[in-house]
Amino acid sequence: MSAATEARAAAPPLRGFAFLGVTAFAWGLNWPVMKLLMRDWPPYAFRIFAALGAVGLLMAVARAQGDGLWPRRDQWGRLVVSSVLNVSAWSVVAPLSLFWLDAAEAAIIAYTMPVWAVVLAWPVLGERPTRRRVAGLGLGLSGVTLLMAGALAGGGWASLWGKLPGAAAILTTALMFAGGAVFTKRWPLQMAPVPLVAWQIAIGTLPVWAIALGFESLDFSRVTWLGWGCLAYVAVVAQCAAYLAWFRALRILPAGTAAIGSLMIPVIGVFSSAALLGEPLGVRHLVALVLTLGGVVLAARG
Repeated sequence: MSAATEARAAAPPLRGFAFLGVTAFAWGLNWPVMKLLMRDWPPYAFRIFAALGAVGLLMAVARAQGDGLWPRRDQWGRLVVSSVLNVSAWSVVAPLSLFWLDAAEAAIIAYTMPVWAVVLAWPVLGERPTRRRVAGLGLGLSGVTLLMAGALAGGGWASLWGKLPGAAAILTTALMFAGGAVFTKRWPLQMAPVPLVAWQIAIGTLPVWAIALGFESLDFSRVTWLGWGCLAYVAVVAQCAAYLAWFRALRILPAGTAAIGSLMIPVIGVFSSAALLGEPLGVRHLVALVLTLGGVVLAARG
């Protein structure tokens, strides 16, 4: 086999890792961007604008590709459940965590998701957890416990109780997203990936409209250029580009490889939060990150 032929054979996996890198960077950087957004925007109102931009762009891409834009009639029930678990978790529940937690802390706890997926897969899919997966669950929980124990050591019980609502919110997000992954595997949706993402964003953000219109007020004069830039980032990069790159990566790479590669997301989230927000990055955060990622690796390999 010539060098040129070997290069062509190696190209698809390299493209897959490139797409995976785009997803990891986009979703990892999204954590400090979300924190910055909440300085200018109400926590839910901006999601309406981000969702409108993302859905419009995705539908345009789907039409250009010739994808069918409407779900089949028998898929609507699955689509609604999947949207609530996969999108509402991040649009409705996750923003609450940032009122009490640093972006780095939220990112670490959020990506215990693969471990919870292992737990939920037992009753739903009949996948009995192995010793490795049980050990992975223990490691992942120990990382979360270390984060919360650090709050206790740093500020006493008042500091710990002050962070618990945020930890509960982001753990709920992780559980919902894990449930979405298991639900989709058990009851897959029959639709092309790009319009499927668009519909999930549209349906999953419906509760955001009710919250924003009922409880928030928006003053555009308070939104700085940074706030508008962060909004554009969420709509175009964190939602459209990241999801499209993720689906392309899954087409090229084995699913297990892609899942392990997604572990870069919390790493990027932690370090970008320290760089952009000046959040503390100490031994406790690094050890908690290692424990959480180690738990996910064990669970994925189990």
